Amino acid sequence: MRAEDPRPVRLSEYRPSDFLIDEVHLDFRLDPTATQVTATLKMRPNPLGDAGAALRLDGDELKLVSARIGGAALGADAYDASPSSLVIPNPPRGAFELEIVTEIDPQANSKLMGLFRSNASYCSQCEPEGFRRITYFLDRPDVLSVYTTRVEGPTDECPILLSNGDLIDSGPAGEGRHFAVWRDPWRKPSYLFALVAGDLGVVEDRFVTMNGRDVALKVFVEHGKEDRALHAMDSIKASMKWDEEAFGREYDLDVFMVVAVSHFNMGAMENKGLNVFNDKYVLASPETATDGDYANIEAIIAHEYFHNWTGDRITCRDWFQLCLKEGLTVFRDQEFTSDTRSRPVKRIQDVRNLRAMQFAEDAGPLAHPVRPQIYHEINNFYTPTVYEKGAEVIRMLKTWIGDDAFRTGMDLYFDRHDGEACTIEQFVACFAEVTGRDMTQWMRWYNQAGTPEVTVATSYDAAAKTFTVEARQVTRPTPGQPSKEALVIPLALGLVGPDGADIPLVVAGEAKGPVFTLDGEASRIVFENVGERPVPSLFRNFSAPVKLDSDLTDDDLLFLAGHDGDPFNRWQSTQTVALRHLVTATAAIRDGGTVPVDPRLADAVGRAFAPDETDCAFAAQVASLPSEGDVARQIGHDVDPDAIHRARNALKVALRAHLAPSLLAAYERLAETGSYSPDAASAGRRALKIAALDLLAAGGDREGLALAKSLYGSAGNMTDRVMALQVLSLHASPERDEALDDFVARYGRDPLLMDKWFLIQATAPLPDAVDRVEALMASPAFDIRNPNRVRSLIGAFGSGNPTQFNRPDGRGYALVAGVAAELNAANPQVAARLLGAFRTWRALEPTRRGRAESALRGLSGMPDLSADVGDIVRRALAPE
Repeated sequence: MRAEDPRPVRLSEYRPSDFLIDEVHLDFRLDPTATQVTATLKMRPNPLGDAGAALRLDGDELKLVSARIGGAALGADAYDASPSSLVIPNPPRGAFELEIVTEIDPQANSKLMGLFRSNASYCSQCEPEGFRRITYFLDRPDVLSVYTTRVEGPTDECPILLSNGDLIDSGPAGEGRHFAVWRDPWRKPSYLFALVAGDLGVVEDRFVTMNGRDVALKVFVEHGKEDRALHAMDSIKASMKWDEEAFGREYDLDVFMVVAVSHFNMGAMENKGLNVFNDKYVLASPETATDGDYANIEAIIAHEYFHNWTGDRITCRDWFQLCLKEGLTVFRDQEFTSDTRSRPVKRIQDVRNLRAMQFAEDAGPLAHPVRPQIYHEINNFYTPTVYEKGAEVIRMLKTWIGDDAFRTGMDLYFDRHDGEACTIEQFVACFAEVTGRDMTQWMRWYNQAGTPEVTVATSYDAAAKTFTVEARQVTRPTPGQPSKEALVIPLALGLVGPDGADIPLVVAGEAKGPVFTLDGEASRIVFENVGERPVPSLFRNFSAPVKLDSDLTDDDLLFLAGHDGDPFNRWQSTQTVALRHLVTATAAIRDGGTVPVDPRLADAVGRAFAPDETDCAFAAQVASLPSEGDVARQIGHDVDPDAIHRARNALKVALRAHLAPSLLAAYERLAETGSYSPDAASAGRRALKIAALDLLAAGGDREGLALAKSLYGSAGNMTDRVMALQVLSLHASPERDEALDDFVARYGRDPLLMDKWFLIQATAPLPDAVDRVEALMASPAFDIRNPNRVRSLIGAFGSGNPTQFNRPDGRGYALVAGVAAELNAANPQVAARLLGAFRTWRALEPTRRGRAESALRGLSGMPDLSADVGDIVRRALAPE
């Protein structure tokens, strides 16, 4: 793979920094190819560190110009400098001032870490270890400092000069240049530093906090796109208000700024007071954005804003604690969306995403705990496990201890640890203190990888009028963890009687529940005073991130689909019946047979399109079948993606045949009227309309395709146009080709809309997909230096086109691996994330499994493999 893999970093080896940096003064003299950075660091030995240690500062591809201590230049024998480190063997043993001057080349920085150029603007990205590409530093999250930043640049090229905190000075600097000085009074780690400079338009507003602070709000975008930033501004204000009401958290600076850039490896970054966003999560208008775009912007704006307290004011002690800020903040943004939109729909969407991404990660060679114990490259642990499973652990905690205790614990956490770099143990200790519970076993959720599997068996004793629920839990081995211990699993449960009403839960003569604790390998709950056999509603609202296998029959599940008081389980019951059918049908297809569709399943799906349905967003979720990935995970081994695809298509065709009149009636009833609005109710109507259209066009039905073509041409908003194009793209037809050509003719100058055009073609499950993707890569519209474009074409193909990525001939694997190899040196972060498409390769049938392994081994043999890519390949190929 490489001559040497990077030395692993272990949680068990954590030790405090030997030095602290109380204040950081940065002076940037911007130049596209030769920016000079002067860093003045007020340092002192850490009382918790090694009193006689050398000062070792991190660097990455840096050029040192000079170094001084106390104003005196360091002699050649007083330090050792390389592009990756600056070592001063004998620093002062008291407080001292270190000045470092470095020169960097933002224009050549294709890795998009540190300071780089996005179009004509300067932009920084420092999480997790990008600050060391700007200056030599103690680049670790537990070194907290107060930053003052002076930025100087050409007035005409960079009229906007931004950094963290509040503006304290600005003015001309001579020779056609000007400067701005920003001071952030709140201590922060280096990964939260930010700088943006360029010629940008701005949208401005204000927000008055709950204690009367008048905060200036500014969203910076490319000129001419200001009108597309209005929704982002509204989302900022909604986030600030919600965080005050839900968590009592008030903003703490005089200005809050968001900047949208087109070249960005991530979705967004929560730098203190100066959030930098991928422009796809800022820009929106009815003509250019879908309902999904509006919802994503709202959620991601909220996420980054909420980091102000869960990530900025309280940060991570080390990168092993990444879930402390990310999992917690994902939970917070999920709650925000639940409150501002539809709580049941948001829960379903989050669980769909968790199963698609995180359950798949847990089941493959890249599985790791929510808090890893070891890593080789920290960039590769910004994963669904850290984010989505991390959020589920927080949600479980809230379910387990109750809303009031959770809020009290959060308040204690904020009060006790404000201004600190913390660990998971410190976070969990707050809830142990307010509840009096022993949280030792709970910590296994953070330290143990894998998705728990819970098997439930039920029995009813009519004579004794008791209903028994017996549950067993097991977590299968994962890399590095062959044996598992029992977890604390909150089981939210209801018993639904024959009349559809919940039966009171009585255990040992006392009212209990609705949340029960499974904390051993086996648990048994006996409910009393149960006059008739009920149907248990298990893990209501998905109370724990587990895979459930119960003895509920299809009759039981279809009963729950129509009567359960828990919306999540009404949806889940239909999904489970559909999933059982698809697993059976897939096996039959592999053997050359077919399986008829139970009409009751069709009726359950059909209820979503009933005229009296008022919650269209929820109905759209009910109408959406389990994905091909859901079926593959349920099968678990020797997966044949083609057979799954055929089984799912056959089910859609059968549903169309059974439901055609009601589908057509719903489609016509939900036709767009009036002006476009992205509100939740309107978006729900459009989602249900598209769900009907998708089924009407199943199997390439000519009438359904004609409806999709008509909607594409007459669409009054981007949601209808893009979704109609998506439906057309699933079927090789003249209508599809005409619509794709029309789309690029209309929107070829808009990068974000072109990303949609690329994605739609990349995910079309048609035999020409690889040829089409390769042709698109060769087109002038494709730019391999732009992460958005790479993700929308190559990333979407790998993660969103299971039949064509997993072609038996291996061409799909070769395509993705080839692009990863090409990006290995230029942008290793993006390259490594593309390889996430291989996370389930071991579950495939032998032919595909062999082809996937061959592609990975081809990468492993590359010379100069980056740490990011090498880490993913090594873990993917590690022996089971």
